[in-house]
Amino acid sequence: MKFILFFKKYSAKAAPSYTYAKSIIKAINEVANLINQDATINDRMKVVFLENYNVSLAEKIIPAADVSEQISLATKEASGTNNMKLMANGAVTMATMDGANVEIRAAVGDENIYTFGLTEEVYRYYEQGNYSAQAIYDQDPVIRRVLNAFVDGTLPNIQREGQEIFDSLLKYNDEFFLLKDFTPYCEVQAKLSQDYLNREKWQKMSLINTAKSGIFSADYTVQRYADNIWQIAPVDLHKEKRN
Repeated sequence: MKFILFFKKYSAKAAPSYTYAKSIIKAINEVANLINQDATINDRMKVVFLENYNVSLAEKIIPAADVSEQISLATKEASGTNNMKLMANGAVTMATMDGANVEIRAAVGDENIYTFGLTEEVYRYYEQGNYSAQAIYDQDPVIRRVLNAFVDGTLPNIQREGQEIFDSLLKYNDEFFLLKDFTPYCEVQAKLSQDYLNREKWQKMSLINTAKSGIFSADYTVQRYADNIWQIAPVDLHKEKRN
């Protein structure tokens, strides 16, 4: 029997006063302990949390990544520039339609990216105020089991942190609509995992992502600023020097 070994890497920092971020980091580490010490899982999957994420660490993990997950809520544009760096290094993007992910899809085509989640519906939820995390929780047994794991002892050693995460999603009505995007996220993960087993297909997607990443180069960006914003022409330095 052949097993595919995936390493799921999480890396982050939290400001001293950002208690919610600290709770999430604590929960990730407890998930890692639960999975990594489970003999039934053995070496099929590992969860690794990389501490103190910085540029030096990024230089090591970005070239090694197969998948670039960029899952900020559409309209929040919180994906930064890591998606561009991962794309340039051949990672296939799995993303919501937010920030530069939209440009990545336009560059590589729908067949070379995995997209999911809310788009313009976000605006309607804001306008109508009719989003109900509680209703999703009540109606979806999978989501209910996942959320309950934070508070029923399934995930050990996070009594306070788990309750804080649980409350943020239900008591405070899930301001980033995570529960609404959860099922589509799982579905696209399943599709991605299946495609990953087709090495020829995956390698082709990876090469296309690298080849199309030039739209995010610094030179191209400066040129677009010069043309569209500053409206200036480039200077021929060799000509200036001759004169």
